[in-house]
Amino acid sequence: MEKLPKIGLPLIILFSLVLLVGGRLFYNINAGEAGVIFKTFDGGVETENPPLGEGFQLVWPWNKVVIYEVRQQEVFEKMNVLSSNGLEIKLEASAWFQPDYANLGRLHQEKGVNYKSRILLPAIRSAARSVVGRYTPEQLYSSKRDAIQTEIYDETKKIVSGQYIQLNDILVRDVTLPPTIKEAIERKLKQEQESLEYEFRLESARKEADKVRIDAQGKADANRILNSSLTTNILRDKGIEATIKLATSNNSKVVVIGSGKDGLPIILGNN
Repeated sequence: MEKLPKIGLPLIILFSLVLLVGGRLFYNINAGEAGVIFKTFDGGVETENPPLGEGFQLVWPWNKVVIYEVRQQEVFEKMNVLSSNGLEIKLEASAWFQPDYANLGRLHQEKGVNYKSRILLPAIRSAARSVVGRYTPEQLYSSKRDAIQTEIYDETKKIVSGQYIQLNDILVRDVTLPPTIKEAIERKLKQEQESLEYEFRLESARKEADKVRIDAQGKADANRILNSSLTTNILRDKGIEATIKLATSNNSKVVVIGSGKDGLPIILGNN
């Protein structure tokens, strides 16, 4: 013993103590993890100080460390729920979540490492049953998928509030209706689509007919106005103007004055 270095004896005593209490002296905490310390001789779970972070950590051998994953995780849940009219709907959803890092010690002390099955999944099931029960199968199949997803998220978040769980999102993966109900809804939607297409064709035909009618009415009105304004004197004046223009044309050869109808001239050309 006298030949051992001065630091050798304390190290021997320390490692002997580690072996005696059966604990660990060093912990390596990986990326995305954190450690909760359980102090065997000093009050149990450490809740006042932050958890142990990533990297190499030195802990007294009589204490224990429980490792938690603290990055975002996903949990899946399949469940049978009832619609507003009592039909059974199969719903598949998933939740994105992570433990509340600052309160990891309290989560371990009050909920434990199985907090997902104890708190989160029951909360999702309760919220899903409450939300889906407000809608008919037809609404769930067609137009309300996004709405129920948002509502399930809101209700689940209320339930887990104060439970040291950070809920990031709820995703409704699938809504499965009974086959007979699904077929009936699909037939109804198909009929509604065909009806909308028929209404569209009728409306297009009506608009085209209105356009033709308006064009014809416009032409009729124009002809009526023109006919009422074309008196004999106006026509004679127009004929005289045309005669003058034609008489001065290079193509004109002979102009017979007063030989036409109403005394208008006759113009004889090259041919």
